[in-house]
Amino acid sequence: MPICLHHLLSNSFNKSPDAIAICCKDNTYSYRQLFELVSQQSLALQALKLKPQQRVGIYLPKQIETVSSFLAVSQAGGIFVPINPVLKPLQVNHILCDCNVNILITSTSRLISLQESLADCADLQTIILVDTDSCEFHVNNLQILGWSEFVSYARGKFHSISSLLETDVATILYTSGSTGKPKGVVLSHRNMVAGAESVVEYLEISSHDRLLAVLPFSFDYGLNQLITTLMAGASCVLMDYLLPQDVIRALGHYRITGLAAVPSLWIQLADLTWPESIDTHLRYMTNSGGSMPIPVLQKLRSKAPKSRIFLMYGLTEAFRSTYLSPDQLDIRPNSLGKAIPNAELMVVKEDGGLCKPHEPGELVHRGPLVSLGYWNDPLKTAERFKPVPSQLSGLTFTEIAVWSGDTVTTDEEGYLYFIGRQDDLIKTSGYRVSPAEVEEVIYSSGLVKETVAIGVPHSQLGQAILIVVSLDENVSLNPQSLLDHCKLLLPNYMIPAEIKVMSELPRNPNGKIDRKLLSQMFASVFET
Repeated sequence: MPICLHHLLSNSFNKSPDAIAICCKDNTYSYRQLFELVSQQSLALQALKLKPQQRVGIYLPKQIETVSSFLAVSQAGGIFVPINPVLKPLQVNHILCDCNVNILITSTSRLISLQESLADCADLQTIILVDTDSCEFHVNNLQILGWSEFVSYARGKFHSISSLLETDVATILYTSGSTGKPKGVVLSHRNMVAGAESVVEYLEISSHDRLLAVLPFSFDYGLNQLITTLMAGASCVLMDYLLPQDVIRALGHYRITGLAAVPSLWIQLADLTWPESIDTHLRYMTNSGGSMPIPVLQKLRSKAPKSRIFLMYGLTEAFRSTYLSPDQLDIRPNSLGKAIPNAELMVVKEDGGLCKPHEPGELVHRGPLVSLGYWNDPLKTAERFKPVPSQLSGLTFTEIAVWSGDTVTTDEEGYLYFIGRQDDLIKTSGYRVSPAEVEEVIYSSGLVKETVAIGVPHSQLGQAILIVVSLDENVSLNPQSLLDHCKLLLPNYMIPAEIKVMSELPRNPNGKIDRKLLSQMFASVFET
């Protein structure tokens, strides 16, 4: 049985070395080719003196070097940190500094965009560029290697990391909370392998499958496409799409058997013309990152009648939590389903007791998928990772569960139903966005007195980001100037959809800006 993430690759290589592992545009890579590339990179990383559990940032779109870098870092005993390629330098800099990245693997154009901010990254020592053989420019006192220079370090013999355990850290995934900058969720090898085992089991993924990876690998849902592929010995098609129609074309061109997406993408795909051959190969579709609107679900079923649709719910802090079996879609389409294999879910009251059916409470997840907490953030870790309710009193050490912050109920048969979040997190286009992070950028413009970012219902995005501002006396605002400022510093999914100006922002009895009231006031602003 695989213990660490990279063992998934070696197991599939040993079983079927010539099977296709990765497809990227017009190129295919067998398990043998991927294994050899990963081995070469692992040697090079060891030659660069990568220390056990040291962090390696990977800031690239989906390409073969992205995949091989994840696995090579794992095999060399390091921790890989996927950085969403749509992030701007401000967000990338936060990640590099927050988890003390020592090596960064990226491209020349991305390095140029980061130059000014890298001086803040005290732990960063080496940058590896995948798109050039050698590098002729300098940034601070960093060692910068072209790809050929990097792999040339792989001359010695690989030293197996015999001390690497399943409980060691494999990756850190950055996710937004309701306050502050994104937090690094720390996932162990055990978390990753157990998650892959669970998903492969209920989706019945086999070596005959070909999965289309359209979601970011920095997103646990997206990364899981790759990991389940490796576990099953299947094929993964890498894709950074420009238009939804590109996804539809890829379904037919690659004869995709499994497609995972978020509601905002499904809404767009449901209105397009699908290949006539779709029912001969598309075996299943999955949704997570928000609820699937029932009209969209009905359209998708008409597009691919033979494809099974799995509605899922997950937490980055636990990798995946629930799924609704396709045979329940018509019976309870609004349900989150039940716990995936290798997980136990509880609905807990404020006093710590378990809720009865139809009684609202907080969803709590226990089991091997529960992550190791937030990187370098003991306070937020203590808020979200707490002892499992109703443990045996005789236990010396308490088991830790992840408390989701989501309010849910169950029915008499144990199916879960989502009610709402306990914080102000905005969920848009499948992303989780911290209001505080957007507000910080708004304030940095110097154009407003006060501001609040709220999520309001939107038919395609799930929630759209609405900015409400107040201004100093005798000051006017050109909203486009504020939006232009946001576009310079924020990725596209974090850019506000609209800006509202009020003379004064409402306050609650504690004197704080009343976010809930503003959410109610503007709840219908995007209704058509």
